[in-house]
Order: sequence, then C-alpha cells, then structure tokens
Amino acid sequence: MTARTGQEYLAGLRDDRTVWLGHEKVDVLTHPAFAGSLRGMAAYFAWQQTHADDCLVADPETGRPMSASLIVPRNADDLRRRHVAFDRFARYSNGMLGRTPDYVNVTLAGFVARSDIFTAKGDTTFAERLRRFYREVVERDLSLTHTIIHPVVDKSLPDLEGVNGQLALRVVRRTKDSIVVRGAKILATLGPFADELFVYPGQPQPPNADPATLLAFSIPMGTKGLITLCRDHYGVAASVGDKPFSSRFDEQDAFMIFDDVEIPNERVFIDGDVDVYNGLMRHGWAANIMQQTSIRAAVKLEFAYELCARMAQATNSDKRPDTAAMLGELWGYACLTRSAIKAAETDARDWGNGAFFPDDRPFRAVRANMPGWMVRANEIIKTIGSHNLLATPSLEAIDNPEIGPLIEEFMPGANGMSARERAKLFRTAWDFAGSALGGRVELYERFYLASAPRNFALDHMFAQMERPWTQVPDMLAAAEVD
Repeated sequence: MTARTGQEYLAGLRDDRTVWLGHEKVDVLTHPAFAGSLRGMAAYFAWQQTHADDCLVADPETGRPMSASLIVPRNADDLRRRHVAFDRFARYSNGMLGRTPDYVNVTLAGFVARSDIFTAKGDTTFAERLRRFYREVVERDLSLTHTIIHPVVDKSLPDLEGVNGQLALRVVRRTKDSIVVRGAKILATLGPFADELFVYPGQPQPPNADPATLLAFSIPMGTKGLITLCRDHYGVAASVGDKPFSSRFDEQDAFMIFDDVEIPNERVFIDGDVDVYNGLMRHGWAANIMQQTSIRAAVKLEFAYELCARMAQATNSDKRPDTAAMLGELWGYACLTRSAIKAAETDARDWGNGAFFPDDRPFRAVRANMPGWMVRANEIIKTIGSHNLLATPSLEAIDNPEIGPLIEEFMPGANGMSARERAKLFRTAWDFAGSALGGRVELYERFYLASAPRNFALDHMFAQMERPWTQVPDMLAAAEVD
C-alpha cells in the first residue's frame, strides 16, 4: 500500500489506542466530538490523491506513488519538488493545520539523509533501524505525530533535574528484545488521529545527562500503556459554510503518558548516546524542516491578507489610509516569508552525507519573527472586521423563508455584495482569528517552534559563531580614531 485514500486512512485508526477526552476514555472513530476532525484528516489524504501531480512522486525503490514530503533531499531538484508539494498540502487548510503528516515526514526524511550522525562511532545498527522504519512509513503512507519536549513543572530547574526529572520519559528496564519506558512527553499535536508516535530529541542535553532519558523511537498509537490525554476539543458540529475551520480542522493536542510502555529494539533509534542525541538537531534539522513550516506560513499569511482585503471591500473601507496600511503590513509579512524561502532554497548546500538542505539562516530569522506576525495578522483581522465579525447570521438563517428575506434586506455588504456572501466572509474571518479553534491556532503559532525570545537569542548565538565581527573596530581604525 502506498499513498492512501481517506477511507484507508480511517481504517488505519481502528486499533486499541487509549485516548482520554475530558473524563471519558473514548473511541476515536465513533466519538461525536471527533467526527469533523476525522473527516478533515481523511480529506487531507483524498487531497493528495486529487492533486497527485503536486503531492506524490514515484518511490525510487518500488516505483509506486509516495508522498513527496518523504523525499530524502539530495539536490536542488528534490527541494524544488518538495516545495511544490508543501505548497499544495498547505492550501488544503490554508495553513490552519500545522501538523499534517507532511510535517513529521520531512523530519524523518531529513534524519535518514543525515544517517552519518547515527554511524559516527562505527555502529550502523541504529541507522539501519531508522532506514527500515522510513521504508515502512513510505510503503504504508503512515500518519506520524511527534512529541519531543520533556514536561517541565518547575522552570527554575533544568529539564531533567528535581521534579522535572521525576516526570521525564526514561528507560526503566530492559528485556532481550526491547526497552520499557515510563514518564511523559509533550505535546503530540494530531495525537489521537495519527498512526504512529515518533519520539526524537527536542532540546540539547548536557554531557552528564542521564542516558536513560536520551531516546528516539517510534511506536503505533495503539501500543499498550501509551495514553493520549487530549485537551478540550474545539471542533464543532456545524456546516463548513458556517464554521469552515472549526468544523474540520481541530487537529487536537495531547499530553502523552508512557505507563511502562514496551518498545521493540527494532524501533529504537537512539539509546543513551548524548552525541547523537544532540547532533541530530544541531546539524540540519531546522534547515530541513523549515522548508515545510515556512511554506505553510506563507500560504496562511497570503490567505489572511486576501481575507482582510475582501472584508475591507465588503465595507468599502479598503482605500482608507489606516485600513490600507494594515493590508500593506500583512502583505509585507507574506512577501518577507516568500523571500526567505527563496533565499534559503537558492543557497541550499550539502550539509554532510549528501543531505541537501536549504540555508538555515533565512529560515531561522522567519522562525523567530513568525509568531509575532501571526499574532499581528489576527489583530488586523479583528480590527478590519470590527463589529461586523459579531453580526454574522448563519447560512441556515439566511435560507430560512421567514427571517432570510429580512437578513438579505438589512445585512448586505457594500458594492453590491449579498448578505449571504457577506456572512460567509465574516464568519470565515471569525473562525480564523476569534473562535476557540482560532485562539488555539494562535497559541500554536507562538510556541510550536519554540518561543520567539528563545529563537532570537539562538539567532544571536549563531551569528556570533558564524564569522569574526570586525566592522566596528575596522571603521574606527580606518577613521584613525585612537
């Protein structure tokens, strides 16, 4: 099986996974709260079939179609081909789905490309295991989620010390053919709707870190002892016209508890090696993954710009200086994102072992600035939409023969826009920026690639290491300043 259909994806969720929603242990496939999200994810797989020319490529080993997000990048053409696929995948939800399967796919493909990090000490065991798992993902078109962060209770302590260390995922015993782990990890976006949970390094750890906590592995979501604890679900039972995002695109976020989970050795990719654990994220991870994340962000910002422009036209305010300035600001964020993508792809290089990744510097700048841009985009939507975002009758009300004619009479848009078109537009804007799901997505944008302050600080550190900085003394010396 390769390149699954939506129905094949849903069939793959039929297992013994343990999922808690509120106070209930639920069946993902039958619980009514999840119905819209499941339809949305199934439609993602259907989307890749509909847009196969963009989303699928021939598997180099079998010739069968596979997701282009699983290309192991070796040259500029591979990056170009992935770019097309990432853009098309993002357009399915206009960027509102942050953890579609192509997100973790590109991480996995990047790790395979940098197999040399796993084999640096001469042992090929873990690289071979990872390669076999990659082939399984390709051939079964698996949907992966990840969880990579230790749950930190006390932020005054390091991740693995004190109460934080007591909660951290770790090996508690071993058998001949497996390891047994206990602890917790955060945050598995798409958790209840994925096939596999891929655990890999998040933040670098000190040389003296407990080896039992230095792990990378993947297991099916139905593995015994793996508990998926969901947040409140923000999906709603409504028509797509009334709730275009909330009716389909709550991808869920889950706290993962490992209650003595047995992991076959074949699925363990890092086991106590701090050099591999730290090196995997330092040598190309951001350069690789951020091609996908930046393209998704560009699609989303362009959608937000068009949404705001249409709202301004609906109120005939698009030529007002204050409104035009906000529209230009939003368009500027989209252009800067596209420019960063182009610069990063243009300056792509071999990062080692033949892994051809983009230049990470433009992507790191986007990574640090994007949270602010996304928050500002929502603010602009609310400012331009103003009270109109609250005066949005449902499409069912407009279709009602009693109230519908009055809505058409008293709630039209400017420039000949019908009340129905106006309602669709402003309901879309509110669902994007102001609904419960919109608020969750804004929080996701703030932190899913670490916080902006942390990324700005990292950018400064990388800049200092990149080259000698002598412009200031050189200028003073040239001016003969003693």
